[in-house]
Amino acid sequence: MEPIKVGAFVSFTVAILLLFVGKRCISKYEILRKYSIPEPVIGGFLCALTVAVIYGVMDTKITFELPARDLLLLYFFAAMGLNASIRSLLDGGKPLLMLIILAAIYIVFQNSVGMSIAYLFGMDPKAGLMSGSVALIGGVGTTLAWAPTFVEHLNIENALELGIASNTIGLIFACVIGGPITNYLMKKYAIEGNDEHDLDVGSTHVNEDEHISSYSLLFAWLRLNIAVIFGYVINHGLTYLNIELPMFVSCLLAGILIGNRTAIVFPKPKIEGSDRGLSLISDICLGMFIVMALMDLKIWELSGVMGYISVVMAAQIFITILFTIVVVFKLMGKDYESSVICSGFGGITLGSTATAIANMTAVTKENGSAKKAFLLVPLVCGFFVDILNAIAINFFIAL
Repeated sequence: MEPIKVGAFVSFTVAILLLFVGKRCISKYEILRKYSIPEPVIGGFLCALTVAVIYGVMDTKITFELPARDLLLLYFFAAMGLNASIRSLLDGGKPLLMLIILAAIYIVFQNSVGMSIAYLFGMDPKAGLMSGSVALIGGVGTTLAWAPTFVEHLNIENALELGIASNTIGLIFACVIGGPITNYLMKKYAIEGNDEHDLDVGSTHVNEDEHISSYSLLFAWLRLNIAVIFGYVINHGLTYLNIELPMFVSCLLAGILIGNRTAIVFPKPKIEGSDRGLSLISDICLGMFIVMALMDLKIWELSGVMGYISVVMAAQIFITILFTIVVVFKLMGKDYESSVICSGFGGITLGSTATAIANMTAVTKENGSAKKAFLLVPLVCGFFVDILNAIAINFFIAL
């Protein structure tokens, strides 16, 4: 049968409905709240599964046009920047450095696991990089960018298929392991949550009905638009200097600059509730982005490399959980903030920065705010990890 292409407007509407499905499931089933499963994961994965079943039964592909997805990510990271405090970052310099070092160490572990299992399957060991930090920490963008190099220079013909398959499974598990990791750590070490419910993203489950005026939301939206515009300016300036950064990182930096220089760059918000409006808008943008990312998964494409992918991804997921619980939690402080950081670390090492933040958001909605985690993880995941990953990939290819 002919493929069914769902237009951009209808796809956007479907994503909204799926987000409501996830929210409804979270409110109905206590076990989902207990393990802090992100709301958008439920609806998005149900959609991907439904599309896969339709393809398997009717041999019909359903594709969604999702042009708004990338813009939603820019809004989200601009909001993260506007909420960030440089003073808090400077005060937390040691944890930031420690998290960067842990991320660098883990990139080496992840690539070593991928290459070792590829070798055991009789493949070129460097093919394992596509099931390592290229596809997992790097994400689909890094996978698409590196695949031609693996095909043309390393003669690994199925590099793209390996990368996409690894990224697909990694993204799914990245969204579901973060909450259970934090729940396990809090229970084992008798860690109490934070009584403060002023979240960086969204609102807690016990504080959903806080009144936000239309003008506070509109003012928050204005601040976001200005931050995104400034982000484009920064990105173009860096490109002119031959410095390549993902656009969302530029928007994060723009938000930090504006949020911490309000007296000069932008007037201090005077409309009551605008900060809460900013948190709610960023929550919606992140949720919609995750839903759309999962809607776009093509699960049936995993079948061609399922044997190797099953083994390597089982190993990668196990190593992620073990490293996060045994190493990251203990070296980051063994407290509530570090447990939230662990949920984010589990997200970034298998999925993306967005899944890391989605995991932390789900945890804080249930247990209270974690300001340090929401400052450190986006900076490390969105900025330093990309640089470290590029260096590591080049190093392993050159071996």
